[in-house]
Amino acid sequence: MDTLRCDSVEDLDQVSMELLRRYPDQRVFGFYGQLGAGKTALIKNLCRHLDVVDMVSSPTFSIINEYRTRTGQSVYHMDFYRLKSCRELLDIGGEEYFDSGCYCLIEWPEKFEELLPDNCVYIKIQADETNHSRIIQL
Repeated sequence: MDTLRCDSVEDLDQVSMELLRRYPDQRVFGFYGQLGAGKTALIKNLCRHLDVVDMVSSPTFSIINEYRTRTGQSVYHMDFYRLKSCRELLDIGGEEYFDSGCYCLIEWPEKFEELLPDNCVYIKIQADETNHSRIIQL
């Protein structure tokens, strides 16, 4: 497992570029971490590098936000925190999103790992409170 360190908000830029460099052909990413670990902040930065032109915000209540890139491609930002069952994810078309070929950036993927594609990239974010940094494991 590879580990990246993020000591400041500015470091998110390097982490995002490294993720896209390491996984150029992957489209489904699962982001693990406690509340406040920085999942949404990292996803916002990734979206900037993907040339998303829409405002990126947490989909906690909407479950899925769709953003557009400069070239008109879709990027899906998902938050599974409020979903209660696999059936709910299937009912909103979860598998169709994963199979769309578009980026799917998922917060709280651990709730439904069995439905995620085999090639999903798992990213674990841990807060290091001693020096206010984040440890990101790939």
